[in-house]
Amino acid sequence: MRAIFFFALLALSFSGFSQTMLKTPWAEELNPDAPLPEYPRPQLVREAWQNLNGQWDFAILPKGSSPETGFAGKITVPFAVESLLSGVQKTVGPDNELWYERSFDLGVDRKGKRVMLHFGAVDWEAEVWVNDKQVGKHQGGFDAFAFDITEFLAKGKSQKIRVRVWDPSDSGPQPRGKQVKDPKGIWYTPVTGIWQTVWLEAVPESYIASSYSNTDWENSSQIFYPEIKNAQAGQEVEVSLMEAGQVLASFKAAANQPAPVKISNPKAWSPDSPTLYEVSIKLFQGKKLIEEVKSYAAYRDIRMAKGADGHQRMFLNGKALFQYGPLDQGWWPDGLYTAPTDEALLFDIVKTKEMGFNMIRKHVKVEPARWYYHADKLGMLVWQDMPSGDMGNRWEVRPGIIREGMNKARTPESEEIFKTEWEEIINEFKFFPSIVVWVPFNEAWGQFKTTEIVQLTRDLDSSRLINSASGGNFEMQQGSTLVGDIMDLHNYPDPVMPDPAIFGEKTVLVLGEFGGLGLPIEGHTWQLKDNWGYQSFTTMDELKARYAILMEDLSELIPLGLAAAIYTQTTDVEIETNGIMTYDRKIIKIPVEELSKMHQKLYK
Repeated sequence: MRAIFFFALLALSFSGFSQTMLKTPWAEELNPDAPLPEYPRPQLVREAWQNLNGQWDFAILPKGSSPETGFAGKITVPFAVESLLSGVQKTVGPDNELWYERSFDLGVDRKGKRVMLHFGAVDWEAEVWVNDKQVGKHQGGFDAFAFDITEFLAKGKSQKIRVRVWDPSDSGPQPRGKQVKDPKGIWYTPVTGIWQTVWLEAVPESYIASSYSNTDWENSSQIFYPEIKNAQAGQEVEVSLMEAGQVLASFKAAANQPAPVKISNPKAWSPDSPTLYEVSIKLFQGKKLIEEVKSYAAYRDIRMAKGADGHQRMFLNGKALFQYGPLDQGWWPDGLYTAPTDEALLFDIVKTKEMGFNMIRKHVKVEPARWYYHADKLGMLVWQDMPSGDMGNRWEVRPGIIREGMNKARTPESEEIFKTEWEEIINEFKFFPSIVVWVPFNEAWGQFKTTEIVQLTRDLDSSRLINSASGGNFEMQQGSTLVGDIMDLHNYPDPVMPDPAIFGEKTVLVLGEFGGLGLPIEGHTWQLKDNWGYQSFTTMDELKARYAILMEDLSELIPLGLAAAIYTQTTDVEIETNGIMTYDRKIIKIPVEELSKMHQKLYK
């Protein structure tokens, strides 16, 4: 009842907006006092934690001001202030700052522990105070960050957090994806502030801060890399691989050293069989157990190799696999960057799988960790884009070799901002086995020093393929070898492919974007008129017939060397009506079972 009343007030407050106030089916399920209650870091689970989502005080003030005169009202965290679900739906802009404040009772036992304050993501610059003492500052709109607030806590349970956020949107050089101050066309509403879960956890003095693993395919083992913060001499980490609670194998290693765990007859993870092993990571000082965290792992290998037909293919677990999926932008009409509920976050992946896709390209956005967790569990391959920013350089409509003027001349500050956030994203998300391709650049949007960025990506994670510039401009190394592993062409609406005679010998050939078939459906659009698609239709039957032709044409390219393709797109987004689903997720424009049947021929 509270949630229904909350949305009734919103409808009254914002009825003057030009948009149609679209809401997804999950909006009515949202409890604004306790949204997104799920544990936010499924790759490293610790029991002692506290969710701080819910009602915070907020104020929008001129840049450089402070909210000492009071706050304007309440905002629902973690929804961007521009979103319907935030309860505010106001634009901040680069000349203002967004302030948050919340008092709460500490709900974790801090005796003998360190207390960590976590932010899933805040767009873009965040400065944090605890009990009126400055804790730290972070820049980056898509990566998680945390502060040790132990020394800032007051005696007793009552505590206070204050957060200042500044986001220049497309006025600044920072990665920002599809957000702009003036939304239109393929550019969408700004997203400012806290847009992922805020939470606390209690940890020992020496603790397990993170862990990821890689599959050593040739030696049938999984190599784990646990990170121990404040490690002490003599500490050891024990990693155990389990199935249905039964330990299959364990390995003990010194703190901050790799731990290879080998099991006999491992079950490989794939879209058809997404086997995940349970993992226990324990930290010991001698025989004393310091702490234990829970995790998971997948035995999974991705690489480029020549197929039996002589073309370069993407091999998953030693077998060539054609990858086909939608461009997925991860936007929501009511939550913008943030899904209303975890069930909603899961929904898009479930439907994509049911439609017969085996891959998703996550387009110039990074999702919460739980999205990738769901992809891991469901067996969905993921291509992960770096969010773009600092645009303005030249782009060849047909991707070409980079020449003068085609690379963006970014300032040293801009380059450092990009590299710092890309490094954080890779280090945070290389845990997830579903991710098989990194995509640093899209269509030359802010593309710079491509060879250097590809090498940085390779140095951070050599276990995945790199699509250096999806549909963008391509650098060649000495000897005419393409930088990265993939040659990626974009074309609308019809499928085409890169020339195998030029690029096919040492490169995976893919169609990184095509389709974009549009169908606005009355009552389910972001605005009442002037919606668009790359090619628009008026009925579902027309749309389905045209899509079927695209699939026939696409299938004919695969024997010629095409290794993957990405259809635009999963859902409508704002005025784009290119989605297979409407923006509110209430209508699927082509029946799921018919899509699945059409897609099966691509994998044969």
